[in-house]
Amino acid sequence: MHRWNTKKRQREGGFTLLEMVVSLGILTVVVLIGVGSLLTIVDSNRKAQAEKSVMNNLQFAVDSMTRTMRVGTTYHCGASGDLGNVADCAVSGASTMAFEPSGGDPGTTEDQVVYRLVGTTLERSTDGGTNYIAVTAPEVIIDTLTFYVDGAEVANSQPRVLIVIQGHVGEADKERTDFSIETLVSQRALE
Repeated sequence: MHRWNTKKRQREGGFTLLEMVVSLGILTVVVLIGVGSLLTIVDSNRKAQAEKSVMNNLQFAVDSMTRTMRVGTTYHCGASGDLGNVADCAVSGASTMAFEPSGGDPGTTEDQVVYRLVGTTLERSTDGGTNYIAVTAPEVIIDTLTFYVDGAEVANSQPRVLIVIQGHVGEADKERTDFSIETLVSQRALE
């Protein structure tokens, strides 16, 4: 009997080597799955933050454009003609828009603010179209930018400008995010 109790205690006393190897293998698989999932979540979060930053840049550019346009005068839609003359383009639209900024000199076109699309970048000039700077980040790809101006040629009216921007952020299908922005600006004459 004494022998029986000794063997029983040895069997109850611990794990076998095979049991340890199997449990370590299962633990390794679980840890690898968990780490892989964590890395995927971190990468997705990083991409989402980058996309949010780029979209914030675009939103800031559009907000800045609409604020200056809202208090401007002498709206000129299109790149042709004298920028100091008003010009509507309510039907066809144009990818270039100029206007006299608030506090500007209506007697000269050298202080006109001009917005245009060059390639895939929104650009701005504050000297009548002589020098341009990019307003949007390089990661923002603008496919189309169209200004529709209505009421600029009508005396004693408040012109309206519809701005339509379509584009995307990112290149690959999985990472690409398309956007379409439409905003209406109504002139607010400061009198």
